Order: sequence, then structure tokens, then C-alpha cells
Amino acid sequence: MADISAPMVKDLRDKTGAGMMDCKQALGATNGDMEAAIDWLRAKGLSKAAKKSGRVAAEGLVGVVAQGTKGAVVEVNSETDFVARNEKFQHMVGEIAKLALAADGSTEKLKTAKFPGSGHDVAAYVAEQVATIGENMTVRRTASLSVNQGLVASYVHNQVVAGLGKIGVLVALESPGKADELAALGRLVAMHVAAANPVALTLDQVPADVLEREKAILAEKNAGKPENVMEKIIASGLKSYAKEVCLLEQVYVHDGAKTVAQAIKEAEGKVGGPISLKGFIRYQLGDGIEKATDDFAAEVAKAASGG
Repeated sequence: MADISAPMVKDLRDKTGAGMMDCKQALGATNGDMEAAIDWLRAKGLSKAAKKSGRVAAEGLVGVVAQGTKGAVVEVNSETDFVARNEKFQHMVGEIAKLALAADGSTEKLKTAKFPGSGHDVAAYVAEQVATIGENMTVRRTASLSVNQGLVASYVHNQVVAGLGKIGVLVALESPGKADELAALGRLVAMHVAAANPVALTLDQVPADVLEREKAILAEKNAGKPENVMEKIIASGLKSYAKEVCLLEQVYVHDGAKTVAQAIKEAEGKVGGPISLKGFIRYQLGDGIEKATDDFAAEVAKAASGG
């Protein structure tokens, strides 16, 4: 029997989209013959995933899991919302979300985690479902938050089943206070994040390139002003910008008379201790994915021509 090396398995996986263990089994069954292994996978129906992998998957679900001081969010995409409403797909995303708690924000680590009851890792299990369901599906991204004391709260918008929906939010609150009161506050802040879509907690946490772009816009709007005046204009403009995009400085959606920071400070009495908002994560399904723009008539014409 031929020696089956890791590069051979990877090469077969790249060519077929099949799972790592399936590729290894195929090479073993064909004595290391690459073309024969491809045919073996096709015969088993395990290489269909490769044909689907080039298609845009911008639908799907965002899954959120929060357990005490830690929480994780994951986005798993499909090509159509029809598949996202499939119970089997929903179960898969829910299980992947649970595994994300241990992945610490690493998508690659999550993909190599063992999918419960399957004998395969997540990447291989998803590839199997692609072959079975007939649509491209991808584990696109994951992230996590944790605190030493307090809790990570969550909120799912457009929820289809518990923990799964179109927008998923995590909010990390550090506090020695009452867990029930902290959880109630955390959910409200998470709902605010879902609605207001902040960029960062504070202005100094806004990405440098985003800040530079905002400064350039302010400078262009006020071209010709003396340098000392321009500095004040930009400083003032950035303060206004912070009120729009920085979570702690945004107007609280649940009480327009307060900022988020003020609402959290006022909640300390109920919670029974100081509260520090350590971070947040907001995943919106398909955010940043470039979707195809072909119209329906063009799709029909393409299908009729055999394209």
C-alpha cells in the first residue's frame, strides 16, 4: 500500500472539496492514485462540494451562545434563505456555535473542532452537508468575548430559533454586582448595539484608517481655513462623529435623554456594584459579502443556453 502523505491529502481536498478524512480514505482505497481517488469520491457523492464552492453564499444564519463569563458568535452561510430555514441546517449552525465557545475567536480552530456525533471535524461535516443539500455553505467567521467577573450578554435579532438569526450581538460587562440585574442590562445594551451598529466603544478604539478618512472629509469640507482653525474644526468634528459611532457616547435607544455610558452608570445602583463595558461584537448576516447582481431573466436565459 502506498504511503499517504499529508500534502497528498491536502491536494485531493483542494481539488474536490471533500473532507480531510474522506480524502485520506479515498487515497488509501486507490493506492495513492490521485485521479482514481477523485473518481472514488465522486462515486461516493463526496466531491460535489467542490462544484458548489465557487457560488456566492450570502444567506444563512448567525449563531450566538453566551454562558456566564464567556460568549461566542459565528456566521455560517448558505446560498439561499430556503436552506437557512431548514431544520438540519439550523441544527448544524447551533452545534457549531456551541463549539465556537472553545475556539476563542479562531475560525481555523473552529473548523478543525470535532462535530458532535459525526466522526468528522466541522469543515468536513459542512462539506458533507454541501454534497447532501446541494448548496454551497461556509463557516465564514467567529469571535468571542469574556470577562473575569460579571457576564457576557447576548441578543439575536430576527431570531428564527433560539440563538440563531440575522444579527447576533455579544456584550461583555465586568462587574461584581447581581447577575440577574446585570443580565437584564446586558440584554438592553446588546439590543442597542443591534439597532445602532456602533463602530467601537470609544473614539480611540476606532480603526486608524476610519479616523483618517473622517479627518480628510472634515478637512475637505473646510478647505482654505487657517491651520489653527482647521485643528479646532477637526477636533470638534471628531467629537460629533464619536456620538454617532462610539457605543459609550451614542444616545441610548431605550432612553433618548441618556448616552449609553450614562445608562450603564445609572444601572450600578440596581446591580449593586460598578459596571465596566469591556467590549461588544455585532455580526450581521452577509455583511461585506459581494452578492451577484444577475437578474432573473438573465438567469433563465443562462440556464436555457446550457450555461
